[in-house]
Order: sequence, then structure tokens, then C-alpha cells
Amino acid sequence: MQWQDEAIILGVKRHGETSVIAELMTRSRGRHLGMVRAGRSRTMQPVLQPGNRVDVTWRARLHDHLGEYRMEPLQLRAAQLMETATAVYGVQAMASLLRLLPERDPHPHLFEALDVILDNLSDPADAGELFVRFELAVLDDLGFGLDLSECAATGLRNDLVYVSPKTGRAVCRAAGAPYASRMLALPQFLSVEQSKAADRESLAAAFRLTGHFLHRHVYEPRGINENATRDGFVQAALKALEKAG
Repeated sequence: MQWQDEAIILGVKRHGETSVIAELMTRSRGRHLGMVRAGRSRTMQPVLQPGNRVDVTWRARLHDHLGEYRMEPLQLRAAQLMETATAVYGVQAMASLLRLLPERDPHPHLFEALDVILDNLSDPADAGELFVRFELAVLDDLGFGLDLSECAATGLRNDLVYVSPKTGRAVCRAAGAPYASRMLALPQFLSVEQSKAADRESLAAAFRLTGHFLHRHVYEPRGINENATRDGFVQAALKALEKAG
């Protein structure tokens, strides 16, 4: 069997003396593993860095085999991703999120989103907002999407300021006021009626929002540890915005 696709390097691990197992996010086939012969060579090491975009050919005798990769670089951005803390943590955190999805399960929109975000990780405001939207997309693909389009109690589509921590649905100011202390804040940059860019306060609220539902629906039920690289990214993004402000 053989196929060719565009992919982004998520990570590698050693395999034998000279080879590696490469973990890729492919455009059409989701997260996919394969062996790269001589992957630890001087020629391949710069290519096999997280965040790089490659053209890849996969070959195997049977569909469910590990298979072997041959690849050519398309965009080597790993060096750029080492320049800021948001980029260093961001690429690792998004790879960890993608590992929550089944291997070889196609998610072409997540590939597109990952590709865009990797080009914008150096700006903490843009990086933070894009990362939150990426987390929301992953939650949606896992079957735990949030409904932020209308008030769960009234059906209204304006003045949405809360999110129910149980249902993940938006709640308007009037309906949520009696329960405000138990609600999660809905950052205005995520509201359907707003186009305002994220600031430090709204971004911190957004991280609390997505973090709550990742813990509730993903980490806790699966008995896995919280994503440490996510914490690093959150702190780096908020710290950078604090300095900028």
C-alpha cells in the first residue's frame, strides 16, 4: 500500500541505531505514525523537527502496519518556533491535544488550523486566541463541543456573558445573574456577536473555559495527567500580554 500527503511533524522517537518513528499530522489521514530510515542522520534531523511541514510518502505491505515514510521538506519553521516561549510551548501543547484523537482518524480542518497557528505563535495575543479556538475545535471533534451561539435558557443571541460548567452552553446576562458565582465567563472575543480581539483578561478567562471542559470530559475520564505544556503556553502567553500592556 502507498499514499502521498502533506503533513506537519508532531514528534519523533528513536528506533534502532539510526532510524526514528515519526509522528505526523497529515492533511487527509489524521495523526499517523511511520518509520523513517536514517532519520537520525545529519540530513534528516533538521527536517524531522516539530512544526515543520513536509511532503510525505507512506508505504507498507498492509494498511494496519506501521509502514515507512519518505519525506521532502516544504516549510522548515522549527528554528522560528524556538524564538519565543509561546512558540516553544505552543507546538508541544497542540501536539498533545492531537494525541487525544484516535490515530489515523481524518481531521483536515485541524490540520489547516495547526498550519495557520504555527505561523502565528510568536505573537502572544494572536497565538493565545488561535490556541483557544484550536482547543474548542478539538473538543468538538471529541464529541464535547461547546454551544456558544445562543442562551440555553432563553434562546437569545445577544448579551451572552456566561457558560454553564455542566452543559457547555452559553447563558445570557439576565438568565445567568442568579447563578453568576457558579458560571464560567464567556470571553467576548468568543461571542458570536463580537469581533473584539482578545486581551489578557479575556484570554485568561478563555483558558479557564477550555481547561475546565478538557479536564471534565477528557483528562479526568481517561485518567490521564493534565497537559503540562499547555500550562507553559498559558503562562507564557499571559506574561507576554502583561508586559505588552
